[in-house]
Amino acid sequence: MGVYGDSPVGVIFMINRKKGLGYAAFAEALLCLKTKEECLAFLEDICTIKELDSLAQRLEVAKLLKKEMTYTDIAEKTGASTATISRVNRALVYGSGGYDTVIGRCDSGKED
Repeated sequence: MGVYGDSPVGVIFMINRKKGLGYAAFAEALLCLKTKEECLAFLEDICTIKELDSLAQRLEVAKLLKKEMTYTDIAEKTGASTATISRVNRALVYGSGGYDTVIGRCDSGKED
């Protein structure tokens, strides 16, 4: 298994890393941030509002998929298209486990 795993996402990271796109450097930058405020400031600087909205929406979709909500209910609740919901579901099923890691760590100890 490679550094990024054998998933399709891992292969894409390896290809793009070879092109010098700096995904690892970006991940390191995120890990350098110490507070939620620092993280939000960095994301606001580096992303457009639309990009931030899309990232936040995908995370919410992932949480709802993990709760086994239907695509229709998720679309109504989040405004996400069924294509976005399907893409997130594909990442949950076949991806590198990033959503599971984030959802598990961020939601541990929280009540619904």
